[in-house]
Amino acid sequence: LMWHIVVEDNVSTVVRFVLLGFSEFPNIQGFLPGVFSIIYMVILIGNFLIIIITRLDPALHKPMYFFLAHFSSLEICYVSVTLPRILVSIWTQDRSISLLSCATQMYFFLMFGATECFLLAVMSYDRYVAICNPLRYPLVMNPKKCHHLAAGSWFGGVPVQIGQTWQIFSLHFCHSNQINHFFCDIPPILKLACGDTFVHELMVYVAALLFVSAPFLLILISYIKIISTVLKLPSATSRAKAFSTCSSHLTVVVLFFGSAIITYLRPEASHSAETDKVLSLFYTIVTPMFNPMIYSLRNKDVIMVLRKLLGK
Repeated sequence: LMWHIVVEDNVSTVVRFVLLGFSEFPNIQGFLPGVFSIIYMVILIGNFLIIIITRLDPALHKPMYFFLAHFSSLEICYVSVTLPRILVSIWTQDRSISLLSCATQMYFFLMFGATECFLLAVMSYDRYVAICNPLRYPLVMNPKKCHHLAAGSWFGGVPVQIGQTWQIFSLHFCHSNQINHFFCDIPPILKLACGDTFVHELMVYVAALLFVSAPFLLILISYIKIISTVLKLPSATSRAKAFSTCSSHLTVVVLFFGSAIITYLRPEASHSAETDKVLSLFYTIVTPMFNPMIYSLRNKDVIMVLRKLLGK
């Protein structure tokens, strides 16, 4: 481990980490490369298919599918931050990662995570306008507004996440160089830091409130208004149709925000490496895998376009 640690001013400082990943489960090491490779291919194929069909078919040239294409692009980026690295480390049995690579992975993971929160909030706003103000919908959700909302979602978290990543990696790491996780996430990294990390933990909570709780609250308000509007509709058919356009999005929201809120907003004392890994696995890999299926299987327009393409 000599090459992982340097001595500066009589203080040992970690310059290279070791990602332990799933090393505590030696019996499943042989299955992991195959399982993760299949999952990665499913995520890439499923999301690329949604991007292609929303671009090719004029019937899907609507704000709802414009944001869905952005969401699928995001899922590809988001999962590519962690999964390829996991696969390489399992194949090569080299779990080491430099300080710079670890910081880069954390930054992109946090940035794409923030983008996902914002984009899910934007998609709920789109559904709110479509159902609660249908006559004003074309005017409110015009192409210019859609592009601005998408750009804001992608780049809104960049300055804060650069600051947060720099703040965490400006710490000295002297407890150990072993990260008990499968990627460079905040909670396991902070456990390796020297001295008091209270201020850094507080900043993590503030960022989580800003990027997780605030969008989730906006989504909640949107759906309260949507449900109250839908319940006032005269026919059961129109109520069912309105709910069906929201059900896919709502399922994704529950899956993603549920695991993210438990991971980043529960007290530090209740954190355990095993629980963090399972929850992280859920919102970094499992949810992106199911998202294309959720959106395609529960959406009649997407199914019709897929049938047309497959028919050709």
